[in-house]
Amino acid sequence: MLLSMIKAAFLQNIKPAIALQSLAAALVLCYYFVPATLPVFDFFADLKAQYGIGYAMVSTAFFGGLLPFIYLLLSGRIERQPIAQLAFYLVLWAWLGACVDTLYRFQGDLFGHGTDIITLAKKVAVDQFIYSAFYAAPLVALTFLWKEQGFSFKRWRAALNRQTFTLNIPANIASNWLVWIPAVVAIYSMPSALQIPLFNVVLCFYVLLVAVLNKEKS
Repeated sequence: MLLSMIKAAFLQNIKPAIALQSLAAALVLCYYFVPATLPVFDFFADLKAQYGIGYAMVSTAFFGGLLPFIYLLLSGRIERQPIAQLAFYLVLWAWLGACVDTLYRFQGDLFGHGTDIITLAKKVAVDQFIYSAFYAAPLVALTFLWKEQGFSFKRWRAALNRQTFTLNIPANIASNWLVWIPAVVAIYSMPSALQIPLFNVVLCFYVLLVAVLNKEKS
């Protein structure tokens, strides 16, 4: 059953995966080969350098939480507890923005800021097979399950079962690898001050594309 769930996740995510990976690659190529785009990159790099983790929290809450929430609300996909859902999206993604920024800075200190294959491979491995697999993906799965239960801890605890940990979360992790391994290669190919801004853009388009392709109301 796990393999069938992974296959279903693969089929659901393949289109947004290709789209966001193409977008990430295009932005990296623009940075290195299209000088006319440098002022835009410099603007966001300066913001990140000036505000640090605060920028990461606010920008990730905006791109990963607020913009997708507005789309879901206007498209009629949020039918109950809109204020609670907005607060949920903003707090969750602000926290994850802080976590990702900490991860990026830690990896820069640990492995350096080079863009050679060995350095990129180390960063991607830590990012996807430790941080994402054991923290970020399970956290998102469990918190969204709580949201789906109407933010009731009692119903959330009742909804937790063996399948949650042996099927749902592993399938979620595997689908995340499909989407994010190529994307984080592009992210780590950028200077450290531009990694969070690129992560935000990829995250926003990924959430929006999944929402567009998902026919069920969220």
